[in-house]
Amino acid sequence: MEYKGYVGTVQFDEEAEIFHGEVINMRDVVTFQGDTVEGLKKEFQLSIDDYLEFCSERGEEPDKPFSGKLTLRLDPDLHRNLYIRSKKENKSLNNWIVDALKKDTKAQQDA
Repeated sequence: MEYKGYVGTVQFDEEAEIFHGEVINMRDVVTFQGDTVEGLKKEFQLSIDDYLEFCSERGEEPDKPFSGKLTLRLDPDLHRNLYIRSKKENKSLNNWIVDALKKDTKAQQDA
């Protein structure tokens, strides 16, 4: 499920006979539950809206889904080899890695 850029996962608790979920693309913890699919969707959206209102009331920036920045730790030899490959293709290391990830993602989707 997705709402305002936030993504939720859902599980079914057979014993309690309820759906429960959690927003997965943020560091803060936001959960929701419902006993029907419609109720679950409504509670997911209400939880996001409540979270955003809570942040606003406190004067805090809400945790935004995926800023697009990723800190990556690499073995120094791998870092050097990737840098050399990127320069051979006249690309920045960042652009080379993004292109490689896009190609891999597309190949996975096509498989």
